[in-house]
Amino acid sequence: MNRSRAPLVLALPALLAVAFLLLPLAGVLARTSWGELGTHLTGEGTVEALTLSLVVSGWALVLSLLLGVPLAWLLARVDFPGKAVVRSLVLLPMVLPPTVGGVALLLAFGRRGLLGPWLEDWFGITLPFHTSGAVLAATFVAMPFLVISLEGALGGLRPRYEETAASLGASPVRVFRTVTLPMVAPGLAAGAALTWARALGEFGATITFAGNLPGTTQTLPLRVYLLLQDSPQAATSVSLLLLVIAMAVLLALRGRWTGTPRPGTPRREPADEGPADE
Repeated sequence: MNRSRAPLVLALPALLAVAFLLLPLAGVLARTSWGELGTHLTGEGTVEALTLSLVVSGWALVLSLLLGVPLAWLLARVDFPGKAVVRSLVLLPMVLPPTVGGVALLLAFGRRGLLGPWLEDWFGITLPFHTSGAVLAATFVAMPFLVISLEGALGGLRPRYEETAASLGASPVRVFRTVTLPMVAPGLAAGAALTWARALGEFGATITFAGNLPGTTQTLPLRVYLLLQDSPQAATSVSLLLLVIAMAVLLALRGRWTGTPRPGTPRREPADEGPADE
């Protein structure tokens, strides 16, 4: 199918939008001290922050999978009262300012929060200013990406194969594990990648709820914030590292999360929803 040429009145604003998005990235590349890049990225504080970021984002991904996969299935397959409210709660961390999310976490899980005193008295768990607090903050802001991505994949999945497996005697859990999950694996992988990348880049909720303690809660984005005050060149180098990681994730997905077909992928027509063949 031949693609129509874009009219000038639309092409110019589109090019301006691309330039607007590209210039900040070009600024990072232009201001990076390439000769000192290795030194900046292998500094003790940066390596420590990178290690902590990988630990925090890894645990955030695990929690998001454990909690978000069942939630996505529930939203996609079950009708229940208040479903719209639950979906709004899922989307809320995506539109909420991260610092506000951090304050909300502090009021819920802090020492004087709703649940914090109970956690401290019963289990000896103190989340603020602890690595577990950084994991909780990253999970709060990142899990919606997994839920929304997987819900979309589940919503577009025709239940015929699941119904067939259930009719053969498979339990609902076995159907979900052996039929549903393999069929939505691309959507799950895309959501997991975005969740991990978002957790790796989390800043506002983490610094508000967990603080900026080196070796404990100072992840790589918080390290950038600290370096901006003392060593702007090193901050630019670390920013470049985060930029490369984020761009690599997006290029690897190649439109899977947004549903944009990849080059060479045939466009699928809507399936006929008529009666099943005899």
